[in-house]
Amino acid sequence: MEGILPLFKPKGMTSHDCVFKLRKILKMKRIGHTGTLDPDVTGVLPICLGRATKVAEYITDAGKAYEGEVTIGYSTTTEDASGEIVEQQKLTETFSRDEIIKVLKSLTGEITQTPPMYSAVKVNGKRLYEYARQGIAVDRPSRKVSIYSIELLDNRENFSGETIKFRFKVSCSKGTYIRTLAVMIGERLGFPAHMSELVRIQSASFSLQDCLTLEEVETFVQNGTISERIKPLELALSHLPKYTINDTVAKKVKNGAVLPIPNGLQEVDGPIAVEMADGMVLAIYDRHKEKQGLMKPVKVIRNEMLE
Repeated sequence: MEGILPLFKPKGMTSHDCVFKLRKILKMKRIGHTGTLDPDVTGVLPICLGRATKVAEYITDAGKAYEGEVTIGYSTTTEDASGEIVEQQKLTETFSRDEIIKVLKSLTGEITQTPPMYSAVKVNGKRLYEYARQGIAVDRPSRKVSIYSIELLDNRENFSGETIKFRFKVSCSKGTYIRTLAVMIGERLGFPAHMSELVRIQSASFSLQDCLTLEEVETFVQNGTISERIKPLELALSHLPKYTINDTVAKKVKNGAVLPIPNGLQEVDGPIAVEMADGMVLAIYDRHKEKQGLMKPVKVIRNEMLE
């Protein structure tokens, strides 16, 4: 069995928990997830099976989309609903819909974020959440991320109360912390805030509509139809530029040959999926750093089929 299993990650489980459970259900070891989702976050978690584990990083590197809820009025240690309250401030003003939308628009484009202390980012070989659990404060490296769009998912014209909540939809680059984005929304409104709910609705080309629950996976395994639910690994690479080759070139690709960058792809700076006429991807190539006009394989995905 190989391909992509788009899983709906339930609340309360880590991404690793899901992989561990799927290894038991599917009775296979070669399984990997495509980027950590916090235990409190639900939604799309593409799982790579068999040979598809070779392309996991290309799903991780692709864009993501989320629907979340921000609560304005208090902040937490973890920047989400699971943490302890750090700062609390009752709202003394009413925010208009236009004011909220203006703040959301101000956070689109390239922004700089500082990862939460309760995150998996490593500093000096140790994850930030390990420092946080020991009560140790460390300098956190800021990172630039891209927010492609933010949409307010609330029809109210005015937002008032001691605390306010509203839902939003965001499309963003890899590495974006939506928890931190919620905090930044609050800062720009002048109040402490945190992310009170989050679901990932898309990862690369996989959406909620593609996903199976763990219970559904178990059912499909029991009735022998799980293979019909597995997506081809090529879907994980659908966002990459393609180079279609013939059988002669395919033999060279199988052996890891360096190839000329084809016409139309000379300006591409990043991975290129090398595929057969039927769409089967054989390898991932990238620009050769030392030989101008050439590209070399970074991953040969299939070779035994070319014998």
